[in-house]
Amino acid sequence: MTYPLPNLSHDLSGRVALVTGASSGLGWRFAKVLAHCGAKVALVGRRLERLEALAAEIKADGGEAAAFAVDVADAEALIAMVGQVEDRFGLVDILVNNAGIPDAQRAHKMSLELIDRVMDVNLRGPFVLSCEVARRLIAAKKPGRMVNIASIAAFQYSGGGAALYSVTKAGVIRMTEALAVEWAPFNINVNAIAPGAFSSEMMDGMLARVGDITKGFPRARIGDPAQMDSTLIYLVSPASDFVTGTFIKIDDAQGGR
Repeated sequence: MTYPLPNLSHDLSGRVALVTGASSGLGWRFAKVLAHCGAKVALVGRRLERLEALAAEIKADGGEAAAFAVDVADAEALIAMVGQVEDRFGLVDILVNNAGIPDAQRAHKMSLELIDRVMDVNLRGPFVLSCEVARRLIAAKKPGRMVNIASIAAFQYSGGGAALYSVTKAGVIRMTEALAVEWAPFNINVNAIAPGAFSSEMMDGMLARVGDITKGFPRARIGDPAQMDSTLIYLVSPASDFVTGTFIKIDDAQGGR
């Protein structure tokens, strides 16, 4: 096989991407980037008005997108939604599991309802959705790319609250590694991004609770979602064909080494 020099392309024309948690923050940016590169993008989240506003922005920029209001904790609705996206745009071959919620509580103070909610949104939902997308790709004998958004919290926990968040994000990393092995024979690549502190609604809530967290960082700053663009594009483009079952930390050395 002959590869271009360099073997790098941002062109996602003809691809269909599904992004969860697209109504704000990182998901909002991910969806716009994928659409700008030519993919048709299914915008998934709970806040329909926000999703429709994003779809309008993407269309105004010449892209193609549609809103799908679904709670990722609802497994049956997730599975049904994949079929709806396929009816609208065609087979989903890019999945970005971005939706997630914090717990922001000490583990022993969490209610069962909150424990279930965090587990369902952060881990069970992404697993169910990944399996449904993979099932359809395997049946169609088509390749695909999945990018799971974990967190630097998967690798460290300071004891300040949000223990379950850390646990679920570690689960996302292991899910990435395991599913990559299972689906490699079907040319479905599964990778993860582990961000540090980036601007988002979740981060805004954290800053409101605990104040400025940047003083303890090697570089006293919070990331802009745009600083993840190149990593996301790399993991869904042909250039990363040999990359699966891994994670990329984007944390500005916040997690230490």
